[in-house]
Amino acid sequence: RSQTQRGIITLAKSAAPEITAADVDRLREDMYTVAVQPGSEILHVIPQDYTVDAHVVVSDPVGMAGMRLEGNYLIVTHQLAAAQNIYRCIRKAGLEVASLVLQPLASSLSVLTEEELEAGVCLLDIGGGTTDLVIYENGIIRHPAVIPFGGNIITEDIKKGCSVMRKQAEQLKVQYGSALASEVKEDEVISIAGMRDRPHREIRRRTLAGIIQARMEEIIELASREIRNSGFQRKLVGGIVLTGGGAQLKHVADLVSYATGLDARVGSPSDHLAGGMAAEANHTRYATATGLLVYGLKYERGAAAERAETVAEPATVRVTNGSPAKRPAEVAPPPSGSIMRNLKAFFEKSIANGNSLVD
Repeated sequence: RSQTQRGIITLAKSAAPEITAADVDRLREDMYTVAVQPGSEILHVIPQDYTVDAHVVVSDPVGMAGMRLEGNYLIVTHQLAAAQNIYRCIRKAGLEVASLVLQPLASSLSVLTEEELEAGVCLLDIGGGTTDLVIYENGIIRHPAVIPFGGNIITEDIKKGCSVMRKQAEQLKVQYGSALASEVKEDEVISIAGMRDRPHREIRRRTLAGIIQARMEEIIELASREIRNSGFQRKLVGGIVLTGGGAQLKHVADLVSYATGLDARVGSPSDHLAGGMAAEANHTRYATATGLLVYGLKYERGAAAERAETVAEPATVRVTNGSPAKRPAEVAPPPSGSIMRNLKAFFEKSIANGNSLVD
């Protein structure tokens, strides 16, 4: 879930008060005291814009003169029970969780370009169980959403519509599936192996495409509704970028473009894969995994270094029972700018400080 919240702080009186990074951080930390729904916890606090002395609106107020600093924030929350399940899975694998990251935020790090982030773009991550959506404008996350339908429900539709086993339905979707039935020849037939001692069955490929298109149109309609409700529909110069396992369907970008009236393309994490990587790694279904690696390298290591240099009490956040709890260290969502440029700066700083980049 996400909600908007406005915060205000007054700077200490002086002859020429100047807003510092510490003032901005203090205002942002105040957002973690906002009450949330029972069973939920704040995941991200994303700044939208700032107002200085009630009349100057800026994206970065540091260095400006003023007495009163106001900020608009997008607050993303998640369910505590769902987070605990993630922690349990990771710990059973012998690992620990550094931090939780909103899935489309991670995916955007691996598939969106700097130009798209600045111009305005909608990332649509079609996963197995859900379809995650996030809208960027001027390099800032403006609207995240989760649609409770994904590739699994398409597989279930094929299973019922074609009377096949689930494993066969998944194979049909991946190998022969198309998001546009009109692009499939009418005379194409698919042979499906029958169960033991039973003959093969045949289905028309256009019938399969019709089942997939019907469900994809439903998912796209829900995504279009989120885009309209966000108020940024006319600002998406970069159109829609599709990723996730569901983006591998043939003609899916054409269907999305036709249904929404926006340009659409399929995004893969190729820009962040080293030469010689297996071709399989450059796949839409690995966009989130690649984005998590980029996120961890860019922010978590930097945050860990800062925590090692600064000894301070951990911040607190109001939880559902009204008592404060320690908030895990969280890093701000990525600002606009070249990912590779930021990574280069991080490496140069680490080398200059003599820090090891390998644990």
